[in-house]
Amino acid sequence: MKLRRTATAFAASVLASMAMLVQASAPMQDQELQDREMELAAQLRCVVCQNQTVAESRAPMAEDMRLEIRSQLEQGRSNDQVIAFFEQRYGAFVRYNPPWKPSTWLLWSGPFLVALGGLALLRRTLRRTRMSHASLTPQQRDRARQWLDSSSQEESP
Repeated sequence: MKLRRTATAFAASVLASMAMLVQASAPMQDQELQDREMELAAQLRCVVCQNQTVAESRAPMAEDMRLEIRSQLEQGRSNDQVIAFFEQRYGAFVRYNPPWKPSTWLLWSGPFLVALGGLALLRRTLRRTRMSHASLTPQQRDRARQWLDSSSQEESP
């Protein structure tokens, strides 16, 4: 009797968990809705991976974000409303390609500013190096001539 109850409880829990899995991974009925979900998932950054879109990532957080996208689309929200929801929750960083606006100008121009700064520093360093080696004092020139003359005499038989 006890074995029968345990087996029944086990079978019920297995069936319940299988039903939950089927429900969570069931494909959407509407192909257009599924296409919109994938389009939005490709525009949002996985907040755990940070270098992948939600569509590419297999992290549990990305799965939760995809489910939230699906849920909001099924509620009839527009693409802009869904993106605004994620921006409100995670900030502008959640967009894989953030828009050009005053709060994100540094994200867009930062790499170029760093590259320009590096080029300016390189140019300044090269100029200083060239200027310091460009002119020799008369003593240094005489010494160099003596060295060159002595080394050329040693080579001739």
